[in-house]
Amino acid sequence: MFLLLGMIDGVKIKTLKVFPDKIDLGEQIKTPGFLMEVLRNDEGLLPRFGQSTFTVAYEGAIKGFHWHKKQDDLWFIATGRAMVVLYDLREGSSTKGETQVMMAGMNDYKLIVIPKGVAHGYKVIGKEPVILFYHTTECYNPKDPDEHRIAWDDKKIGFDWSMKNQ
Repeated sequence: MFLLLGMIDGVKIKTLKVFPDKIDLGEQIKTPGFLMEVLRNDEGLLPRFGQSTFTVAYEGAIKGFHWHKKQDDLWFIATGRAMVVLYDLREGSSTKGETQVMMAGMNDYKLIVIPKGVAHGYKVIGKEPVILFYHTTECYNPKDPDEHRIAWDDKKIGFDWSMKNQ
């Protein structure tokens, strides 16, 4: 496992290894598929496991920002390309007020651990939809949702979503 520490304190990024499918001599396939181990319980990326969720977003969509008081998130972008934006809201954090931007998705597979208190969002880059799986340390509770919204164009964060539009 190759683990990078994010610029924002507590953020972890796991670079995923792609294992190409082995083609039998009798198969007539131009492009083989592949396999990846995305998340294992023996890696220590999440202190506990609560829920996995799947979402799809389309070209140009901006999903941001939100943050959590109780749960950590772990994001995996399975298809498409996304510009992921993190903003540290945590009091007492050595990286409070800092923004971290990274690309993820097709041909750049990674897991991104987002600690509670770090606002997060993403923009779909390109024509292919983004399929995002996210794993959380808590289950969603509709009676007490741990989902705190911040406008995508919040002046305090001040992020220019038009930049890096690759």
